[in-house]
Amino acid sequence: MNIQAVLFDLDGVITDTAEHHFIAWKQMAESIGITIDREFNESLKGISRMESLERILVHGGVQDKYTDEDKARLAQEKNDHYVSLLSDLTPDHTYPGIRELLLYLQERNIPAIVASASKNAPKILNSLDLTELFKVIVNPEGIPGKPSPDIFLSGAAAVGADPAACVGIEDAQAGIEAIKAAGMYAIGIGDANLLKQSGADVVYPSTKEMFESPIWKS
Repeated sequence: MNIQAVLFDLDGVITDTAEHHFIAWKQMAESIGITIDREFNESLKGISRMESLERILVHGGVQDKYTDEDKARLAQEKNDHYVSLLSDLTPDHTYPGIRELLLYLQERNIPAIVASASKNAPKILNSLDLTELFKVIVNPEGIPGKPSPDIFLSGAAAVGADPAACVGIEDAQAGIEAIKAAGMYAIGIGDANLLKQSGADVVYPSTKEMFESPIWKS
């Protein structure tokens, strides 16, 4: 495969901020009388902040109780807490094999792109000391959330790459669906059964095994 670009999700692929998200969402939900657990939190992976909030409100049966202004305030409260929790991130929190893969791609002039719903991606990458290894960080503002393919297509367009010659890497079902809808080759990280159901072309249990994949040498 002649790879023209590689597009990375952030949470669960480059580093693990899932626990930070869970803590922040759990506190926000509890502040309005809703209880969420880790199993429910799995349904929030790969989707936008506002869609996550909507799912929490539906879960609590209060989706009609809050105005758009209220929802914006709740989402901001969650994000402020989440950002405060990110202060402990260091380069050591980068998943195994990711830095090595990025350096490998850089040496071969293959653009690496972040295609994440996270508006905090620049801050996180800076904390991980990875910013310079990415050609593009797609701004998710105004882009439909996954499983819409838009964020992956935007990333490919930013470097002039043919989607059919791009590889997308995701750990969430919605993300895999988005990659395939974009017409790209999809690498899943995590549960093979779940991600294969969403259309992943190949699944690895961790990023370490992904870096060792023969796809990068083909």
